[in-house]
Order: sequence, then C-alpha cells, then structure tokens
Amino acid sequence: METNIAYLLMLSTLGFFGYVGFQATKVKELDSDEFLSARGSQDRLRIGLSLFASGMGIWVLFGPSEVGYYGGFWDVTGYAVSAATPFLLLAYVGPMIRERLPEGVTLADYVRMRLGRPMQVYVGLISVLYMFTFLFAEFTAIGKGMEILAGLEPLIPMVAVAIVTAAYTAYGGLPASLATDRIQALIVLFLVVALLLFLFGGDIGGLLADAKAYNPTDELSIGSMSYMDSFESGLALVVAITAAEMFSQGNWQRAWASESDEALKHGAWFAAALVLPLVFVMGVLGTVVAGQGAVDDPSAAFFYLIDEAGTLFIAAFIVLAVALVCSSADTLQNAIVASLTRDLSDGRMDLRLARIATIAMMPIAIYYASTMDALSVFEIFLFADLLATATVAPVLLSLWDKVSPAAALFGAVSGLLSVIIYGAYTADISTGIGYIFSPTNDWGLANLDVFLAALIGSALVTVVGSLAVPDGSR
Repeated sequence: METNIAYLLMLSTLGFFGYVGFQATKVKELDSDEFLSARGSQDRLRIGLSLFASGMGIWVLFGPSEVGYYGGFWDVTGYAVSAATPFLLLAYVGPMIRERLPEGVTLADYVRMRLGRPMQVYVGLISVLYMFTFLFAEFTAIGKGMEILAGLEPLIPMVAVAIVTAAYTAYGGLPASLATDRIQALIVLFLVVALLLFLFGGDIGGLLADAKAYNPTDELSIGSMSYMDSFESGLALVVAITAAEMFSQGNWQRAWASESDEALKHGAWFAAALVLPLVFVMGVLGTVVAGQGAVDDPSAAFFYLIDEAGTLFIAAFIVLAVALVCSSADTLQNAIVASLTRDLSDGRMDLRLARIATIAMMPIAIYYASTMDALSVFEIFLFADLLATATVAPVLLSLWDKVSPAAALFGAVSGLLSVIIYGAYTADISTGIGYIFSPTNDWGLANLDVFLAALIGSALVTVVGSLAVPDGSR
C-alpha cells in the first residue's frame, strides 16, 4: 500500500475515534467520580462490548500467533483460556466486591477497606507496573504493525495514537473510553470475522495440514497442533496471565460502571465468550505459519499469512490495528490514573491533576515503547505477572471474613519468598532470587513451578496467619 494512503487511513480512523470520545461527554460536566467510574451507567450489552474491546489490544495480532509458532496445542489453548478467565472471575467476584463496597473504583479501594492502607499501596504499585508495561507494549505493537502493513515509520503511529487517545481520555475520562469501546468492539468483531473468513475460505485443508505439521526448518519452534506435551507451559500461561489481569484496573472500573450485578455478570460472560475463540484461532494461525517453515520474526507470525494480500485487505487491517490499539490504550490510560488517584495518592489528586497525569504519562510510554526490545518487555511482563500471582490469593481471600490484614500482606511477601525457597531447593539460593526477576524455564517460557510456588505459598501463609493471629479489630 502507498505510504501516504496508509497515513491518511490511520489518521482518519483516529480522528473518528477522537470525535466519538469527545462527543460522549461534551454536554456533561464530569466530577472526579464520574471521570474514573462512570458509576452505574452501563447495561449488560454495553459492559460486555466494553470488556471485550478493552481486553482486545493489538497484542492479539502478535501474541497468540507467536505462542502458536513456538508451542503446541496446550500453549495455544492456555493462551486462549487465560484471555477469558479474568472475565469469568470478574463475573463472580465482581458482584461480591460491589456489594461490600458500592462506591469503589479500583480493586485496591476494596483492598484498603478489608486489608488496610499498606496493602492498598502494594496492590496499587503492582497494578501500575503491570498496566504501564501493557500500555507501552501496545504502542510498540502498533508501531511494528503499521511498519509491517504499510512501511510506516514506527514512531509516527505511536505518537499519533498516544495524542488522540490521551486527548479524549483526559477530557472525557472513563465515559469517553466506554463510548469508543462500543464502536471499537463492533469494528473489531466485523473485521476479524471477515478477515478470518477470507483466510479460511481458501484452502482450509492446507491450513489445517500446516497447523498439524511440525516446523521443518526451525529447531526452536514446536509449532504444531499435534504436539500435546506442552501442558505445563500452557497451564503456566493461565496462572500467570489470569493473576496479572486481576490487577488490570480497567476491568474493575467497569465492574462499578455496570448498572447492576446481573449486567456485570452477563457482560463478563459475553466478553469471555467472544475472546476465547478469537485468541484460540489466532494461536492456531501461528502454528500454520510454523508448519510452513522458519520465519525471520516469529512475533509477527500472523502477518506472514497476509504477506501477499491486496490493497483492500491491508486497508482493512490498518483500521483493525488502530481500533485494537485505541480500545486498550484509552482503557489503560484511565485505569492507571485511577490507581494513581485512588490508591497511591490516597485520593489527593483532583480532577485537574488526573487529566494532567493522563497526558503526562504519554511521553514516558512512547520513550519505553521506542527504546525497549521485545525481550525486555516480555521480562517486565513476567516480573509483574509473578508479583500479581503472589498477591492475588491474599486479595481474593479478603472475601473470607476471617482474613487478617497483617497475614494478607505477609502472605503476599511470602509468595515471593516461596519462589526463592523453591529455587534454593531445586538448585541454589541465587537461582531462587533469579526466578523473582525472570520466572522462566530452560526454554524461556513461563515456569509453572515458580508461579505455583508463589500462588500456593501466599495462600497458605495468609490462611495460617489469619487463623493463628486473628484480626483483633473485628
């Protein structure tokens, strides 16, 4: 595609989303609560589309197919399940937390009520680390995607997306994000279905044969849907990603934006039902690429399938890529500000400062997006995933009326200590410490044993500590 046409298409799509975002709150005066929560304003369909759109970033064009290229059936399945399980947890845990704290905005708001200010800060820090990494990874992906699709200079799409999404999110907050989510979700669904029908409408027998074949030229790529020995790494993905997504405050903001518990439950189930098959199919397409032989950039495995596509096909993909990155970027921007406002600053940031923070984080995110390589981003994600895995059990156990705030905080820390103990037991203490910062196995994949050590260790310490030293304030 001619570069100028690609720029025009990208900017037109961004301009449309910017218009929708500004119009959503043009006639409404927002206060801080409405800016961060849009409390009680979304029915089941709207919340379902919003959860789907905010969860489906441009990572879906890269991550699943790369996992498929390197892994087998269970890796693809694990990635798909891990994309859906956070919504299923939200469907059941969300109403319970809403009932206990009707005026909340973030998960850490509830954590403070049940487990105290220190635990709120700890959860807030993990949330900001995870979400900010996700944000600049999305910027990295849109730059890379537009370079592959149309030869654009990667920094230009990053800056354009950052400017437009930060502008309407700083102006309209969560209500603006919710309004754009609905349109972005419909665009994504239509284009993904149409594009997949185009791919599978050709030689489907050949695609399935390639998916089951083993990579003939790349020793690092298992990449076959016939390979069934990757159950552990697939399960590790489910544990790690599900735990981390529990600290993605965009989901929790939408829990309080739902008009009722039923709207939240049905909306979350709807989002899970949309996400799971989409991610699974994208993973299968990665195994198709692997079956055809080695590629120079496995992270862009999916794009090799559309390498010879026509101009109209590429144009549709540009719109899809922009819709995907905007749907996640605006969610992350407002969710990070919610955590900064409610959790880390203890409510001392007013609406003006929240808007400034939305804009101020963009240069930092673009800097990291343009300077860090994919391996560094992956390592930060895994580190954040491990922190989340060590903390998710103490947080969920706060629904148990006997939990002790001190035991929960010590449980979260003990989850990390359990990782060190596991490493020392299987090798030496330096290995255990290394697992904290790089929880991977010999193949560079998420290490199931490390994540289970963090999850089980934190849960046991929280339960035993709560029973041994009950919270005297209750």
